[in-house]
Amino acid sequence: MLCAEETPKQCRERTMSAPLSGRINVGSICAITMAIFAIFMLSAGIAHAQFLSWPQYTFWPGHYAPFKHKHHHRQKNHESAKNARPEDAPKGPLQIIISVADQRVSLFDNGALIARSSVSTGTQGHPTPLGVFSVISKQRWHRSNIYSAAPMPYMQRITWSGIALHAGVVPGHPASHGCIRLKNDFAIRLWHLTKRGTRVIIAHDDVQPVEITNPHLFKPKAVSGSPEFQAATVAGKSISTAAATHGSLVSNAETPEATSLQVPSSAPAGGAPKKMVPISVFVSRKLSKLFVRQGFSPLFDVAVKIENPEEPLGTHVFTAMEFQSEGAAIRWTVVSIPDEFPRVSEGATKEREAPAKQTALSVPSPDKANAALNRIEIPQDTVERISELLTPASSLIISDNGFSHETGKDTDFIVVTH
Repeated sequence: MLCAEETPKQCRERTMSAPLSGRINVGSICAITMAIFAIFMLSAGIAHAQFLSWPQYTFWPGHYAPFKHKHHHRQKNHESAKNARPEDAPKGPLQIIISVADQRVSLFDNGALIARSSVSTGTQGHPTPLGVFSVISKQRWHRSNIYSAAPMPYMQRITWSGIALHAGVVPGHPASHGCIRLKNDFAIRLWHLTKRGTRVIIAHDDVQPVEITNPHLFKPKAVSGSPEFQAATVAGKSISTAAATHGSLVSNAETPEATSLQVPSSAPAGGAPKKMVPISVFVSRKLSKLFVRQGFSPLFDVAVKIENPEEPLGTHVFTAMEFQSEGAAIRWTVVSIPDEFPRVSEGATKEREAPAKQTALSVPSPDKANAALNRIEIPQDTVERISELLTPASSLIISDNGFSHETGKDTDFIVVTH
């Protein structure tokens, strides 16, 4: 094949050294060959871009359209990212749910699925931990301090030991050292929507939130019309604004999440504005205790009684969505995480090619979560204290396990199930 494996310089030199009678033919063939090669590479690039495009493996319904992000060198890319803003802020608490078996991430806003994309989690030698996490730090441009300064753009850290969500190569099977790699466009969009404290759940199979009502779930103590209820209502409605503001503007120096929600209307004249901060409650069957954190800091803990303490409760994540009945109630959802799952080899995971699927999630049942709630007895004074602090985006985690050693300064509860 003439010139197919030569550099352009070699092609020109050989052409010029050829006899004059054959120079035109050889030169023409070189030109045609190089043109065909260029067209082939252009076509391959276009095909690759289409493979990564939203409609094929990712959807973002309604007004949650992906950013149109152009890739330039770092400085220009930084300016472009600074100017990128979501068209619509979240309507309520965000939940990021990752299925290792399906190699897929699902994003829920106010309990409703709004986006889904393929991911690449950790290999068998470096597995991604399963359990309940939250975003504890964010950086647009980050490099690994463990693996040879590997780039981790649009990084959202979920443990201080090195597990994070970030943009990276997504080959359709587990390939990372434990992090959750996201497609670039999805990583950008997600980075701008989230804030510190956004819930992240990593499970083996696909799970999703479902609405739940139970008399043992905490109820707001604030009465409609009171300054507390007005403040909490405004705070709940302001979660979306805070998500857009904090999620878009923070860079290396993170500011607290919704801990900075300020409600001037609830503050006395001349006084400081009141801050409404969601709380996190954790009940551990292993420890027979209830723990409360607020703004990534511990508040208090108490002993609780659990009926049939030798029997598993399971792991369940309850999230308060918004006030109902003029502040007399609050809407809850729950995500129940299966404790046991079949072992799947890395090869079997590749064969599933889960990212190519866009199957609908089956609606789960809250029965196991209700059963767990019914077995826990919390002191009444503790219930009242929690009810006074309850706001939208607050959460209750029930688990057979204790919280992970990763739980500490500047974290929410981290519960590792496997």
